[in-house]
Amino acid sequence: MATVTTLAGNEFAPELPGRLLHIVHDIREAGGRAFLVGGWVRDALLGKNCRDYDIEVYDIGQDELVPILKKYGKTNLVGKAFGVIHLAMKGESLDFSFPRTESKVGYGHRGFVVHTDEKLSFKEAALRRDFTINAMGMELPDLTLCDPYGGIDDLKTHVLRHVGPAFAEDSLRILRGVQFASRFECTLAPETVELCRTLSLADLSVERLFEEFKKWLLKPGKPSMGLKAFLDIGLEGFFPEVVPLAGSWEALGSLLDSMSDGRAEILRSNPSALSDEECSELAFAALLSGNALANDKGNVKDMAGKFLARITNEIHLLKKVPEILACYAGLDFEKVPSAPELRRLAVRLDGLKLLCLLVQSTPAPVAEKPGFAAALRDAACEIGVYDAAPQPYLTGKMLLDMGMKPGKQMGNIIKRSFELQLDGEIKNISDALAWAKEINLSLSV
Repeated sequence: MATVTTLAGNEFAPELPGRLLHIVHDIREAGGRAFLVGGWVRDALLGKNCRDYDIEVYDIGQDELVPILKKYGKTNLVGKAFGVIHLAMKGESLDFSFPRTESKVGYGHRGFVVHTDEKLSFKEAALRRDFTINAMGMELPDLTLCDPYGGIDDLKTHVLRHVGPAFAEDSLRILRGVQFASRFECTLAPETVELCRTLSLADLSVERLFEEFKKWLLKPGKPSMGLKAFLDIGLEGFFPEVVPLAGSWEALGSLLDSMSDGRAEILRSNPSALSDEECSELAFAALLSGNALANDKGNVKDMAGKFLARITNEIHLLKKVPEILACYAGLDFEKVPSAPELRRLAVRLDGLKLLCLLVQSTPAPVAEKPGFAAALRDAACEIGVYDAAPQPYLTGKMLLDMGMKPGKQMGNIIKRSFELQLDGEIKNISDALAWAKEINLSLSV
């Protein structure tokens, strides 16, 4: 079994599907060479298993490789222009590609001409990759490391450095630098910062922008390191809606880290405690939280909405995040809102869980006062609005059963009843029915 010496100096035997090793044997028999590349190599050096296998094949062409792969599963030519062949295997994802060069010939991320050449050296092919930590390969089957641009040294020293001039041909790599800085706790090399500052994100689609922001804020890591890269590159100029928390970028970084750590802890103890949508809503609310504590708090929903509209089409984020931030801005952090106020906040947010978690992540003394977060959570739980909004006790069916006719008047009665419920004057279904009967009686007189 092939092993890898990790950065920590330990021997690690990464998972390698037996079928992949058989394929590699056949490739070598045909005169070719196969390298695992990209994230798999990086993760192996960190002592982690990765089930996404990207294999770059050298010294044989597509006409020779495809018959080999067809012996082991169904092949799918993902992109003829890119020479990527996907092999469907149960439980694993195997993508085979050929060494290639890319030339920028047009606007946007599709404006490339790709040339595959199985005779390229690994060093020549790796020159098109983004960062040195992603430009390493391990030749199969022995996992011999090939590192032409010093990726392992940069991984050891937590430096994110671009490989070469081709980096500038895809501006998405700016944001990839931000999310990699977070995930691997890296600092951008000065020359990489300088290059990134010359590039623009204006040619990128909403979908591509959103994916990188999600990776920054939702994948395990240290989001404050991503924020540092974001600021080093000067992206606050391109995204002016991302502002410091109470005037402090350090405080915003601290909030992002606390949010990430708190979310991870919750999900470790109960994987169903937060849905994927809730995780996204909390993460983007945290990123935009500086708007809620800015001098112009009344503008918080507009600023959040403007930012989100530039990077996503997801309706739940466009609706929920600005509302969370507006409620967050309305807290004075000195006194827990009253029960009626909490119920109304819960109606706006469909429960106070995310607001409580955002408050819990807020660093003192910027906003969070000692004990306020716990007191807010306890108060929300006590009146049953932490996980969900209160639902009206009084329903249309109840009023119909009383003999009331459907119409606008019925709707107004349900609304009045719900307001009394939020105020705490109607405490249960029995109270709601008794109140409705009095109203019905007065209407019939």
